[in-house]
Amino acid sequence: MVNKTLDVCGEVCPMPVVRTRDALEQMKSGETLEVIVDYPPSKENVHRFATNSGHKIVDVSKDGELIKILIQKE
Repeated sequence: MVNKTLDVCGEVCPMPVVRTRDALEQMKSGETLEVIVDYPPSKENVHRFATNSGHKIVDVSKDGELIKILIQKE
């Protein structure tokens, strides 16, 4: 179950990571954030930030040009 969706399409780093961090800070432990990016380096940076911050990557999927990253807040 997704608790919050963050669409950062059209944004370049560092903004997707900054906005992901800010969204996770507002969420409760165990909640899931869906981050949607359209720039492959953003996918890598958001993924790295989440895992380095102790959060769990639940799923990464691609839908055309969109990449969806599901992050469970720890």
